[in-house]
Amino acid sequence: MQILLCNDDGIHSAGLVSLAAELIRMGDVYVAAPDTERSAASSALTLATPLRARKVDFPVKVKSVWAISGTPADCAKIALANLMEHRPDLVVSGINRGPNLSVDIFYSGTVGAAFEGAFKGIRSFALSLDSFDPDAFYETAASWGGRCIRKLIELNADPGRVYNINVPNLGPENIKGVKITRAGNVDYREKYDHRVDPYGRSYYWIKGSPEIVDKNQECDIVAVRDGYVSITPLKPDLTDLCLFEKLEKSDIFSL
Repeated sequence: MQILLCNDDGIHSAGLVSLAAELIRMGDVYVAAPDTERSAASSALTLATPLRARKVDFPVKVKSVWAISGTPADCAKIALANLMEHRPDLVVSGINRGPNLSVDIFYSGTVGAAFEGAFKGIRSFALSLDSFDPDAFYETAASWGGRCIRKLIELNADPGRVYNINVPNLGPENIKGVKITRAGNVDYREKYDHRVDPYGRSYYWIKGSPEIVDKNQECDIVAVRDGYVSITPLKPDLTDLCLFEKLEKSDIFSL
């Protein structure tokens, strides 16, 4: 099996190394990751400057490793188009430092990289750990992520989708199991902290914490909070089909 591995935390992140060590048990792994952290880049692409891809050393014995001067989506796109000789069987992105749940899915560079695989009809996975602690349970997240990926392959889960996997930051003995979930709903109550630099110039730093609005047990953020690994299937087509049918049957065309 040929596997493309990307992330948004950068080529030297602990989550990338842990996931690579898990995935080499499944096949040939090719790593294409940003040369520095590119969190919250979503599906942004680099257009105004050239991309540079250089081979670097990596602590896990994968097939090839490229550090790329671009966004997570850049990394996946250039690997699929130029760097890899063959189309991969899987695109995997992660392990992200911090969860990618609810509305954060739209901002996530981890998910953005995985979607580049889905756009090409490749079965793709985004894997995140619900912690920003450098000593978080990355090995546990990698192990559970690997188990979920293998099971979804065994079930012949639809290609051209992103399976967004989030793992609670717990030891392996404390994880309760796996739940198939939908994206939940949170209210971020954002604030921008106003500060002044040494030269007297104003600047702002975003902060805020999510408040769970939809507390249904089938929501991703609720499942992870309760100690379950969450798998949310995502598709590139964002069309609201119910609303599409409703508008199509309406008299909107009389405008």
